[in-house]
Amino acid sequence: MSTEATTDPGVRAGRKEWAGLALLALPTLVLALDMSVLYLASPHLGADLGPTSSELLWIMDIYGFMIAGFLVTMGTLGDRIGRRRLLMVGGFAFAVASIVAAYASDPMTLILARALLGIAGATLAPSTLALISNMFKNAHQRTTAISIWIACFMSGMGIGPILGGVLLESFWWGSVFLLAVPVMVLLLILAPLLLPEYRQDDPGRLDLFSVVLSLAAILPTIYGLKTMAEHGFGAEPALVIAAGTIFAVLFVRRQRQLDDPLVDVTLFRDRAFTAALLIILLCTAAGGGLYLFATQYLQMVSGLTPIVAGVWLVPTAIASVIGSLIAPPLTRRFGSGRVLAGGLSVAVVGYLLMAAAGADSGLALVATGIALVFFGAGPMTALGTDLVVGSVPPEKAGSAASLSETSTELGISLGVALLGSVGTAVYRTSIHGSLPGELGEDAAAQSGDTLAGALASASDLSGDVAAEVLAAGREAFALSLTVVSLIGALVVAILAAVAFLVLRDRPNV
Repeated sequence: MSTEATTDPGVRAGRKEWAGLALLALPTLVLALDMSVLYLASPHLGADLGPTSSELLWIMDIYGFMIAGFLVTMGTLGDRIGRRRLLMVGGFAFAVASIVAAYASDPMTLILARALLGIAGATLAPSTLALISNMFKNAHQRTTAISIWIACFMSGMGIGPILGGVLLESFWWGSVFLLAVPVMVLLLILAPLLLPEYRQDDPGRLDLFSVVLSLAAILPTIYGLKTMAEHGFGAEPALVIAAGTIFAVLFVRRQRQLDDPLVDVTLFRDRAFTAALLIILLCTAAGGGLYLFATQYLQMVSGLTPIVAGVWLVPTAIASVIGSLIAPPLTRRFGSGRVLAGGLSVAVVGYLLMAAAGADSGLALVATGIALVFFGAGPMTALGTDLVVGSVPPEKAGSAASLSETSTELGISLGVALLGSVGTAVYRTSIHGSLPGELGEDAAAQSGDTLAGALASASDLSGDVAAEVLAAGREAFALSLTVVSLIGALVVAILAAVAFLVLRDRPNV
């Protein structure tokens, strides 16, 4: 199945389509903001609502769980009932849930509001991406439009912490949720004017059992990966992930038997489609795990405040935007496979720079390295997504878009869990024997567990002992960053080779 079969090079989008793209960028921006600002607001809402540690974790995590779990269903639902209709329903629900979350008076209300936000958010990304695929039938223009869409998402991730910090300086914690309301109102007003409607002519019936199986496959897997990231390898996350895997196998088997499957598994016969999804999954995993360590390094090793650390990460967001936007013109000249391989090679250099960061002199290396990683990954996010939706018939665009987004969500969770566990193991092994002998048993256990524990222990100590604990913890964390960065470099280098070998013969667009 080729790109030429799904696009007409003679049909070019006009002003209305580009204005529609600007409108579609707004919910994408809001999704990115909503993912990042809550981390800044969590101390404030914690002080106001008084959630337990378990409730606070659910407040933080339920949004991502629901998005990941419902992406496949919502992508296919949009193909069946209409992508504009689903986008508007999701936008309305997102606005209502945002208001409920902003004025929540207890933890349970906020958890339920965040769950609804996640379900509504799962309608937005596949609907907007599928509409872009339908509106921009010219392959060249579609690649550019998707690059702009990706750039808007990355811009939201970059400005989210800064905008959230400004709001929290002046207003209460709920104000970060109200950012979405005017955007969704504007979407509801302008969508009928600027966005066409697309749906399958004969979609068949929606198999509800497939919906249940998809949720049973994705939700336990995400939960298990997050549990592994927080507590390390153990029986519980292993069993939960195993259960998710079993349901995933059952889901695939059922899709092969249905005349109207929730996901057309025959799409994976296309090498470009499968390679693009694999690259998105593993590259996102490497980048997500590394970003976790980079943010911790800036704050706990370099001693920056959260706001200052956010400012240091702004170049990373800018680099990602630039990487996404330069991908289309480069692809027209060199082809998608070569551009993807070149971008990922730049990312490898960024990983190696971060691997060279030490405890005392690594701030510039980490900031530069993470910027290069995201600059090099920019073409991956833009071209990989374009390859996924461009490799399928137009009536399957919503389903393909949901698979692309699901790969991203799974990749982030996978990277944080696996690389986080590796980094934690390296930290604990490295710090063993480096702590001062006069340190108490409880303080030694706390310091030997995580760098955050070492900082907390040092705050209760004084003089040379506190300095030794801090030095040991920061050296151990720097070593864990080195190991994680080298793993990321290896993974991304392999992906660069895969992109070049598998996708180099794709026609330039």
